[in-house]
Amino acid sequence: MKNKLKKEPLEIIFREGKPRAVILDIDEYREMLERIEDLEDLKELEEMRKKPLEFRSLNDFLEEYSPSV
Repeated sequence: MKNKLKKEPLEIIFREGKPRAVILDIDEYREMLERIEDLEDLKELEEMRKKPLEFRSLNDFLEEYSPSV
């Protein structure tokens, strides 16, 4: 895992007295996106593990396989 980022204070943008946006460091933003992606990957893996495994013979696979090269 990456080193913890040095967090700078967030800047909150208000409109009509309500918080509407946040300005944060780009590295912190990228770290947040990476964490979200990791969580989505874990959720997808969990869903895949719920399904039973299906096996096919090599010949069946090769009949369906069509490389794009």
